[in-house]
Amino acid sequence: MKTRVRKLESKDRSYSKQIEALSRISKAISSELYLDNILKLIVTVTAEVMGSKICSLMLLDEDKRELIVRATQSISEEYNKKPNLKLGEGIAGRVAQENSPISVLDVKKDPRYISVKIAKKEKLCSLLSVPLSVRRKAIGVINCYTSSPRRFTKSEMDVLTTVANQAAITIENTELMVRSKVIQEELETRKLVERAKDILMEELAISGQEAFRKIQKQSMNSRRPMREIAEAIILAREIKK
Repeated sequence: MKTRVRKLESKDRSYSKQIEALSRISKAISSELYLDNILKLIVTVTAEVMGSKICSLMLLDEDKRELIVRATQSISEEYNKKPNLKLGEGIAGRVAQENSPISVLDVKKDPRYISVKIAKKEKLCSLLSVPLSVRRKAIGVINCYTSSPRRFTKSEMDVLTTVANQAAITIENTELMVRSKVIQEELETRKLVERAKDILMEELAISGQEAFRKIQKQSMNSRRPMREIAEAIILAREIKK
């Protein structure tokens, strides 16, 4: 009876720890931290709750079709500098390609695993790799390694999947914000250049094409963005007024 009670208490503590970890990650995601800091916190908290020796988050470079390590709590220089993985290559590459989690009891004995030398040196054993999915498309993976053999439970898989989903949403939202900001800046630059063109056309009695070339040439000669040149032309006009 006492043994059963202890097991239930241990299970409750483990569940509470998982909830607390997910809460910490949620708070970080909704904060104003930079993406790199959020990803670092995610792998640190995940390693803690999963009891992992190494936890890493890899993102997919769609142009190169490669997975790149973006965050890890590991202090191992060799692991942190491990080469990128091609989509479909190794365990993580397959997880990203198939958009489905994979667990391995011992990576050193699995023919699909590539970095066996690093695994032996860092004494890595079991691995649970889960995709970061957005609209049924994998944008990366999160990996949890243990130093001793472990058959990951459904509860552990569920926790890591939840973390992965949260991370994926954060990454997508950040990329959308950056893209939106870039587009906005491009539109503002075009408006300023057009206004500067009109000023030059009026003051120098030249065509729009010639005015644009003048702005472009000055930008190249001074090694300053066209936006800055346009702003300087507009400011000079306002001063004259």
